[in-house]
Amino acid sequence: MSTNEATTGPVDKAAPAAKGLDRALNALGTLMIVLSAVTPASSVFIIVPGVIALAGTGSFLSFVIAAVIGLFMAFVYAELSSAYPMAGGEYTMIGRTLGRFWGFVTLVLVFVSIVLIVAVIALGVGTYLGVLVPNLSPQWVGVVTIALAGTVAAMRIKLNAFVTGIFLGIEMLALLILTGLGFAHVERPLSSLFTSPQLLDATNTLVPASAGIILAATAVSLFAYNGYGAAAYFGEETQDAKRNIGKVVVWALLITVAAELIPLTAVLLGSPDMAGLLAAPQKIEYFLEARGGHALTVLISLAIAVAIFNAVIAIILQAARLLFSSGRDKTWFGPINAAVASVHGSYASPWIATIVVSVLAAVACFIDINLLLVVSGTSLVVIYALLCVAVFVGRRNGSTAGGHYRMPLFPVPAILAFVALVYVAYQNLLDAAFGRPSLIATLLIMVVAAIYYVLVLARRTDWNLHGPDELAG
Repeated sequence: MSTNEATTGPVDKAAPAAKGLDRALNALGTLMIVLSAVTPASSVFIIVPGVIALAGTGSFLSFVIAAVIGLFMAFVYAELSSAYPMAGGEYTMIGRTLGRFWGFVTLVLVFVSIVLIVAVIALGVGTYLGVLVPNLSPQWVGVVTIALAGTVAAMRIKLNAFVTGIFLGIEMLALLILTGLGFAHVERPLSSLFTSPQLLDATNTLVPASAGIILAATAVSLFAYNGYGAAAYFGEETQDAKRNIGKVVVWALLITVAAELIPLTAVLLGSPDMAGLLAAPQKIEYFLEARGGHALTVLISLAIAVAIFNAVIAIILQAARLLFSSGRDKTWFGPINAAVASVHGSYASPWIATIVVSVLAAVACFIDINLLLVVSGTSLVVIYALLCVAVFVGRRNGSTAGGHYRMPLFPVPAILAFVALVYVAYQNLLDAAFGRPSLIATLLIMVVAAIYYVLVLARRTDWNLHGPDELAG
């Protein structure tokens, strides 16, 4: 029995042939979709202010440290996705290296978190459209956003690459304007961000930012860079995927770091009043108003609304392919499997899976935003940790030998990333307000997935992890 058969079950040679996804993307097209899922502009305007509020100018060091950890994780993703460039993403990578149990737990964790993340992001559209139309309902704006994005996502993947590429250009232009305003009005030296990071204390006085606070903020910064691993989900639609997907992952991470860290640096160096920036409730908007005026702030806000819409398209594409893969593997029950694994005859897209993801995300828009964040908050840490273990096991048992990408300095990046993730989990455990409840929610999701596996999947012989070529067999 081969290594893959030992971890995934025997390949179902009698499985019926099924219409597959359209391998229409080149590496650049895949990169455009992946960067849209990461949505650097949304991170700069939504996540970066939270890191600044926590660590002050120490947020710069937090993002630098997170970039190093992110690069290590990109190496892990690149090696695993090169070996398994399939629509199941992390579910396939972990299932084929660590076994079907951990594969299914990963599937449930990723699917729940990704659907909720779509809702969280879509709820932000109303905030930025509010500069034109005040008092919009965030929930209904989110529903409309998801409906429109889902419609686009159900079309041909090549069209989606084109659409997301255009929108990505708009958000990158917004970041360039923000960066230009900062570096055109530098008020303090770059060295100050390294040698004397500051934050506001309870009396609104600038004080030194401690190493502990900077490291704690790194957990949030790491989340801001997340999304580069989405390249794996489009492996069945990317030409010469085994050679290209690993490169796309690494390039997506590098571009994301530049697109987020450089504007952050510009804002911190170019803000006219550091205490004013750190005290402002809307920090990036404060900077824009001070350096560019109200009209420019409105235009940039609209560009961020476009960036969020673009991210919703890209993440729905990702989630639909995960659900499609699970149906192809016969994870659920007959009619459900057949529906979500179906591919549209004209668009070659998993259209029913796209509809299901869109409907679930739209419903989630009416769940309390804090609950959405708690449930999805720390699942990323567990998924990353499982990937670090998977890359070790894959090297040891040879299950990833077919990949064309090998991380440099193996196993150092995977070890350092895993250690960093343990630290992030520890910091979350100490946070009774958000981190600890989020960890508990993640654990509960894993327990539910484990129960379903033991009671249903472990007893079935028809549930196997399939690739597109294996289905044709």
